[in-house]
Amino acid sequence: MTRAADLQLSSGRLHALRAGPENGSPVICVPGLSANARSFDAIAESLAREGHQVITLDLRGRGLSPATAPGTHGWRRHAEDVLEAARTLGFASFDLVGHSMGAFVSMQAAALDAERIRRLVLIDAAGVPEPAALPPIVAAVQRLDTVYPSEEDYLALIQRRGAVEPWADLWEAHYRAELEPVASGVRPRTSKAAVVEDLVYGSQQDAQSFWPSLRMPTLLVRAARPLLPGTGFVVGEKLRDAFLEAVPSAEVVEIDANHYGVMAHPDSLRAIAGFLTC
Repeated sequence: MTRAADLQLSSGRLHALRAGPENGSPVICVPGLSANARSFDAIAESLAREGHQVITLDLRGRGLSPATAPGTHGWRRHAEDVLEAARTLGFASFDLVGHSMGAFVSMQAAALDAERIRRLVLIDAAGVPEPAALPPIVAAVQRLDTVYPSEEDYLALIQRRGAVEPWADLWEAHYRAELEPVASGVRPRTSKAAVVEDLVYGSQQDAQSFWPSLRMPTLLVRAARPLLPGTGFVVGEKLRDAFLEAVPSAEVVEIDANHYGVMAHPDSLRAIAGFLTC
């Protein structure tokens, strides 16, 4: 059973979801650029069944976590929140799972305090995406700060864009969860300003600089399908091979899905649970 929690950090309040037994081996999950904690529902349920205590975070400005002041977002600030959240929860060490931008935040956390991270899972992000993968990522941000007539209109827009494939219960629940009612309809509560700040921040960083810090066992879950047909990969083959060569502790699993589909694909769930349950 999933339980909501609010963590009081030095940066402010961070919303989280908890699943699994409270005495289980802890796993912290970090969502992507504009995603909220519900994007990890399938993975959290799978890990909870294996006896893990799973904490999934709404990063600053996402879901039910308020944004902080302009200029206070970025991978490092999010990574500091992850590490402080773990301390607040009493985790001396923990497993860390990040999807998309959450993988960059997780690598940043490893660069800050590698000794506390037992095992690391990077879901379809390791370095600079292929250029053709960037337009769908940017397009996903445009849904924010807009009022929609109804939840169904909002969901229909997401489906028409086609990147969230396959459309499943996971993603319907995720996108419904980010909506709040307003006078003329519904609006995503995620802060577009916070997301854009992180997007710009990420464009100025070199995620490969984190690779030498990844001394813990690391699993790269790579989406073997492009984000959209005819576009690019978030982790291309050259990036995958360079990552494996540079990080001796890493292994990769290839999943027959795209950047969104990996989050609920049975092969992803088995690979992640097997890697962390040892």
